[in-house]
Amino acid sequence: MIGRKRRRPVAIQTLIGEGTRVEGDLCFTGGAHIDGTVNGGVTSGRDWNAFLSVSEKGSVEGNIRVPHLALSGTVKGDVFVGDKAEFGATAKVIGNVHYQLIEIAAGAEINGKLIHEVPKDQHLPERDNEPEVTDPKVKPIFRSATRSRRD
Repeated sequence: MIGRKRRRPVAIQTLIGEGTRVEGDLCFTGGAHIDGTVNGGVTSGRDWNAFLSVSEKGSVEGNIRVPHLALSGTVKGDVFVGDKAEFGATAKVIGNVHYQLIEIAAGAEINGKLIHEVPKDQHLPERDNEPEVTDPKVKPIFRSATRSRRD
């Protein structure tokens, strides 16, 4: 797409093969691919470039917290994606999905809420620190002034 950066491919350093079952949390750096089953949470720690892919045969029974996700398998838990989440046609999530950027293929199932998270650096500034208007020509408008008057 125009104006969009392409993500550089990340080398897969962690592989959970088909037929493999991991009991407990999985924390990885770099790239991870799941063809088997993980009974526990999956996180990338503090690696902001980490990438997790879960194939059609893969499943996670726990929460996922990663910056980049490509899901074609099943997740029973909440999903927190710091940057981009891609859901393939065979993806199934039973839980809420927190994301900044999302791509959902036709056929994907999400049984929960889609919650858009605004990046922390893009939040609107707090208005508590703004100076008050002290110009005598500027008159404050009170809520009662906006209602119709009955004379």
